[in-house]
Amino acid sequence: MSVLVNAIVMLGMLVVVPVGLRLTEQPELERIRRLWPLFAAPGTLALWLPRGATATALAGVYAVGTLLLALHAPRRAARGQNLDPAGIALLTALVTPAVAATALVAERSGHELFGFDLGILALTVPHFHFAGFAAALIAGLVCRVSDGRAGRFAALSVPLGTLLVLVGYFIGDWAELAGAGVLTAGMWTVGLLTWRLGQAEGRDRTTRLLLLSSAAVLVATMLLALSWALGEATGLPHPTLTWMAVTHGLGNALGFALCSLLAWRRIHLHDAARTEARTAVHTHTEGRTA
Repeated sequence: MSVLVNAIVMLGMLVVVPVGLRLTEQPELERIRRLWPLFAAPGTLALWLPRGATATALAGVYAVGTLLLALHAPRRAARGQNLDPAGIALLTALVTPAVAATALVAERSGHELFGFDLGILALTVPHFHFAGFAAALIAGLVCRVSDGRAGRFAALSVPLGTLLVLVGYFIGDWAELAGAGVLTAGMWTVGLLTWRLGQAEGRDRTTRLLLLSSAAVLVATMLLALSWALGEATGLPHPTLTWMAVTHGLGNALGFALCSLLAWRRIHLHDAARTEARTAVHTHTEGRTA
């Protein structure tokens, strides 16, 4: 399982975060996006080394990068930026990699942070890259193009659910179940809106397939998450952590996060090309008129 978890975390560090930052189209995040490989490369190396001082130091480098990213959130909030539902989702995305990095540093050092065993800390790292960063970011993107109650609900419930799951780590299984319920409701709403986006007219075949695939995957992966949290709280039979990593973890990483981000990247490129074409036509028309 450790090999699979490490591969998923590498995907989050090297691909999901930088691609997601580009999709924000926020100029002030461009510098940290360009520098991101300098932090992510040591972090990925730390995953494969034995626990100890070297692995901890390399994980610490990655933690510095996530801290620099997280510091943008209070700055933007203090300036009154990103306080609408989509903006709150973006602020959540900026902060969650730091939670993952904190767990990574503790796990690589062999320290059971807050009493959590090393296995739980190892799984916390991918969780807050995908259920944290990717999910919140995509919820915000969906909200911006789906102007309505469903979009606002998705953009608010995903960050709230992520926070409740984190708090549930400390309070107990029932609190974590409540967080999983809120997060599942939010993610299913993201999936519904993503499905509608995939069916919209004008989508090319690849973008449509990516959107529809990511929406369909969410139905299964979040049902698994809810069943696991319910089993932990009630003692009912539920999937093991190994099974969750293979199904829920891998499905969310590849089927949801990666497919969604690739789709949104294609949408942004298409919109940019269309805007450029309109500008060129307008400029040409003005030139002929003059």
